[in-house]
Amino acid sequence: MKHHRSKIIMLLAALAASVALAACGSSSDDKSSSSSDSASTSLGKTLKVGASPVPHAEILDYVAKNLAPRAGIKLDVITYDDYIQPNVALQEGKLDVNYFQHVPYLEQQQRDNPSYKDLVALKPVHLEPLGIYSKKVRDVNAVKNGGTVTLSNDPANEARGLRLLQQAGLIRLKDGAGLDATPNDVADNPRNLKFKTIAPANLPRTLDDADLAIINGNYAIEAKLTPAKDALVLEKAEGNPYGNLLVAKQDRVNDPRIQKLEQLLHSPEVKRFINDKYQGSVIPSF
Repeated sequence: MKHHRSKIIMLLAALAASVALAACGSSSDDKSSSSSDSASTSLGKTLKVGASPVPHAEILDYVAKNLAPRAGIKLDVITYDDYIQPNVALQEGKLDVNYFQHVPYLEQQQRDNPSYKDLVALKPVHLEPLGIYSKKVRDVNAVKNGGTVTLSNDPANEARGLRLLQQAGLIRLKDGAGLDATPNDVADNPRNLKFKTIAPANLPRTLDDADLAIINGNYAIEAKLTPAKDALVLEKAEGNPYGNLLVAKQDRVNDPRIQKLEQLLHSPEVKRFINDKYQGSVIPSF
């Protein structure tokens, strides 16, 4: 009788161990399955991307139609006409990622808005060379004494414009003036140029009145200007820190959809599209 009871106890113990092992295995399998399902679910969701209309949205539309379907992602491209709202929308979670800015602009925004500290820049995709334009002169050296120069009112692009004026030989900045230079950093201004800052989107409209206008590439293209042909002086691409790129929140950088979009934006197909469509007015940064 004791022997029989002992056998029953041993069988029950073995059964309990088997159930415990099965439960452990199930937990591990479920976790693995859950992780796989999560990635799969993420890929199935439409990626919301905020962008400037030109060239960013045009590049994204090309990707959405020609490359994204094969990569298993869907894009919803939301356009913005200013440089403020895309970061606001990203920070508020209305966007998954945005594509309109360069690193100096992002860093300036982060200094002004501490809530943006968790916004992360990925790799540069393209450069829109900043240009000096005019309806009054055909050569920057012909600009009159005391002439008016309009440039961007956001600090990062204001500094960029001043550096372009220096590249053109019209001014000289103080030694050490960097990516945050202001008109106060102008050490030599032989033509006594007057600087007027304007919202970037409105710079093309100043061409009728200003002697020189320093216009961001995207807004120049929207205004039917061809930077590679119409700019009196065009920013150099070599060593240029102003490549435009994707920006995402820190906790979303590894989202599989964002990683796939990042790969597609750096593909040979996108490089060819940029070169063919913009003919030097927009330049691949990779």
